[in-house]
Amino acid sequence: MTVTTFGVVGSGWRGRFFLRLAAALPDRLRATGVVTRSAEAGARVREEWGVPDFRSTADLLAHERPDYVVVAVPWPVTPEATRELVEQGVRVLAETPPAPDLDGLRALWAAVGASGLVQVAEQYLLMPGHAARLAVVHSGLIGEPTSVQVSSTHLYHAVSMMRGLLGVGHRSAAVHARAFTAPLVDPLTPQGWTGDERPKPARTTLATIDFDGAVGLYDFTDNQWWNPLRTRRIVVRGSLGELVDDRVVRMLDPTTPVESVLLRRQTGWDLNLEGLDLKHISLDGAVVYRNPFVGSGLSDDDLAVADIAERTGAWARGEAPPPYPLAEGCQDHLISLAIEESITTSAAVTTTVEDWAS
Repeated sequence: MTVTTFGVVGSGWRGRFFLRLAAALPDRLRATGVVTRSAEAGARVREEWGVPDFRSTADLLAHERPDYVVVAVPWPVTPEATRELVEQGVRVLAETPPAPDLDGLRALWAAVGASGLVQVAEQYLLMPGHAARLAVVHSGLIGEPTSVQVSSTHLYHAVSMMRGLLGVGHRSAAVHARAFTAPLVDPLTPQGWTGDERPKPARTTLATIDFDGAVGLYDFTDNQWWNPLRTRRIVVRGSLGELVDDRVVRMLDPTTPVESVLLRRQTGWDLNLEGLDLKHISLDGAVVYRNPFVGSGLSDDDLAVADIAERTGAWARGEAPPPYPLAEGCQDHLISLAIEESITTSAAVTTTVEDWAS
């Protein structure tokens, strides 16, 4: 198997995510170097991950030209770093979102959209559970998907899930959003367990997104990724049935509704000695998702990021289609910006059909 090589611009949390996966999967992924703004940051990266550090993309590429370069820098800097790499003919995997605002999205598309060199690191529909659900929807088991409800992750990630499950492309969307505040204990954050049992104000955003007939319902509470007191839910309704989390309901014949369950084959539990690992997800005996990194013991989110990293490498080498083109990332953030605008203005917002739609 060909090892995918990538460079990284940025030494923050997201850049280190890719470095960690390269260290975990050395036979599949390899980092050729990291560009940092300071020598001090570079030294820390070099010591922790054992990869070369550079002060410029030119130096990174002169050392070794990888399959692509991951741009993992603060939002306002992402378009600048992306343009710089594209000007050097380099394929790019840009972190989400590819630009901070609508003007930035339009400017970035005008500068690099025609190059075809930019992908976006949107991994949510590659997460095992979501990938299995997407496979079920694409199989036609619940008919034509008509609505998707996502209460799991925020903004452009949730929009990506809705758009992918509904298959709505880049059509305009009418967005109605509101935010509400209610008390909630927040026991776990990225910094760890808080030890604080006092409820504090937490904001919940609710939004309907009308994709010209197909509908998305967005429901997200602050820190929902980490807070164990707020579960995750996904509902896909179709013309022939419905998918709710891991349950699928549809008609077997005109008078027989039946229910099936998505089942994970997760080893390492109880007396299973195969090691802690996800093998596959099945529905009624048919495998709808197979772990591409069996034996790695990676979490679902790590599996998804490793998957898009490897798919981007295959695309860069001309071996596979693009995993998530810039136009898709721009469309996701266009709609997430409309959600925030609708909250701010207390009015409906309808997105326009942008240049990347063509």
